[in-house]
Amino acid sequence: MYFQVDADNQITNAKFEGSGCAISVASASLLTETVVGMSTQDALDYFSAIVALLNGGSATSEAKIDLGRLTALRGVREFPSRVKCATLAWQALNSAIQKESTPASTE
Repeated sequence: MYFQVDADNQITNAKFEGSGCAISVASASLLTETVVGMSTQDALDYFSAIVALLNGGSATSEAKIDLGRLTALRGVREFPSRVKCATLAWQALNSAIQKESTPASTE
């Protein structure tokens, strides 16, 4: 994952490269389309909402975020072993914004 953030903490560009299962690639693609133009704080709010959504919560009512096309990921929670696939890119986003030095993990 690659993110460009300007001096005002706005994400000006987001890209990913890699391979994986269809769920992880689709989630990464949706992530990069979603976060461009957002502040890093808004992106973190989306991260929290997606993690809650995929773990069975009702993120949109709690976080007051319109997930739009991201709600397509909701179906993944019916397959618990695949939730990690859908959240990996989002964990990478969180790690990048938090400037963590360890690799992103779904554990």
